[in-house]
Amino acid sequence: MNRPILFGYQLLIGLSDTLTGALLISAPALTLGLMRLHVPADALPFLSFIGAFVLSVGLACIYGAWLTHRKASATKIEIVWLLTAITRGSVAIFVVAQVLSGTLEAGWLTVAVTDGACVLIQAVGLRKGWLRHAA
Repeated sequence: MNRPILFGYQLLIGLSDTLTGALLISAPALTLGLMRLHVPADALPFLSFIGAFVLSVGLACIYGAWLTHRKASATKIEIVWLLTAITRGSVAIFVVAQVLSGTLEAGWLTVAVTDGACVLIQAVGLRKGWLRHAA
């Protein structure tokens, strides 16, 4: 993976998660409406809490973009990829399980697919040493 693609990937997913997390914290009903998802009104405070975690993953990815821009060591970016992949993988598995059990509506699968795609990219990239070539 070359540096501009790595930087773009980190920035895209970082800004996406940071914005989503901030919106979940400040306006969970609006955010879910934009995502075309529905939850009971009494669940909204918990979604704001979840927004803090989404925000933290986004900020970690933006940090990865900053590391890429600074031409930091590949090891630092690998740590960002490993930790965000663990978080995203956990979310994807949880969401799929909840959709299959009927607890969450099928629209939530977009979250699982997005997180799962990032996990796949990052797992393959870590395994193949993409970051060592970009740093």
